Amino acid sequence: MQNNQAIPFNKDNFKQIFSVKFLLVIAISVPSAIVADYLSLPLAWFLGPMLATSIGALVGLKIIIPRIILSSILILLGLYIGNYIDKDLFSQIHEWALTSVIMLFYILISIFVVSKYLQKYSNYEKKTSIFSSAPGALGPLMILAEDQKSDLSHVATSHLIRLIIIITIFPFFVNSYYVEGQLQEVQQNFENQNIYHLFILIIFSIILILFFNKIKFPAALLAGTLVASGILQITEIASYKISPDIVDYCLLILGSSVGCRFANKTFYEISKNAFHSLVATFLLVFLGLLAAYVASLVIDKNIFSLILSYCPGGIYEVAVIAIFFDLDPEFVAFHHIIRLLLILLIVPIILSLNKKNYL
Repeated sequence: MQNNQAIPFNKDNFKQIFSVKFLLVIAISVPSAIVADYLSLPLAWFLGPMLATSIGALVGLKIIIPRIILSSILILLGLYIGNYIDKDLFSQIHEWALTSVIMLFYILISIFVVSKYLQKYSNYEKKTSIFSSAPGALGPLMILAEDQKSDLSHVATSHLIRLIIIITIFPFFVNSYYVEGQLQEVQQNFENQNIYHLFILIIFSIILILFFNKIKFPAALLAGTLVASGILQITEIASYKISPDIVDYCLLILGSSVGCRFANKTFYEISKNAFHSLVATFLLVFLGLLAAYVASLVIDKNIFSLILSYCPGGIYEVAVIAIFFDLDPEFVAFHHIIRLLLILLIVPIILSLNKKNYL
């Protein structure tokens, strides 16, 4: 049974920190990160561990990232993105409403086009093709897919192949064509800050995370920390800037967590779905690029920020790319939260229409 706790405080999760499975992840991830860094790969401390643990999982290694560790890392990333939130941000919100409408049409068109392709050219039945074509939200969709008696293996494999392809290629793409930004230290004195403000920020974040998790709000860890950061900093109750140095430590764990998702899968299982998953990924990325272009006509944003905002990858993984290249992480994170909300709203409606033979 899936554990839906946002912050999994229980004995079993703490035990996993000292397990052989997690120690094996560290033993694989650290050397692979060093090698990737030596080769000057973009986002080396993310891509190296991700690719190494993916291969390790597929060859049968028993590896795991303890959820308490992963949750802590995701909270830190959320707090870091909170660095970008200030009063000036709210002057742009009305423009974000327009780009959110574009997101709605992107999701609708993506699900229609990709699901039709999967139905016609693969062996995916209709409901499975709908779940497989959604541009994100794998976790919640897996629960819904299980309830709808869809093929969970096809759904999971399609999303995971897409995630690996996108998160591997996009850093190279951005690194090649976007030369202005790399993770830069904002002119801040990170040492002389009020430590009590950090405690207030963490406590308020945890309260909101638990609340969002209770009402089943998507990406509760990210949403909770962003809302907490925004409220406290804008009201000037508490302000604490997280140092960019923390990002490097987050990258290794987050990259490894992506690879660990291939646990209990085989190369054969991946390969038999690979071609159609590649085509589906191409279609989703192409439609995302079109959406980014349309958005560029209504908002004055860096085109790479827009491309990442409409990228059909994992919310935290894409946020890491936005952080690393300093591409408006708060804007990108906002749109991926909107994307998750819209997917979770739209997919059940599409399934209902499908059941009534309207589609």
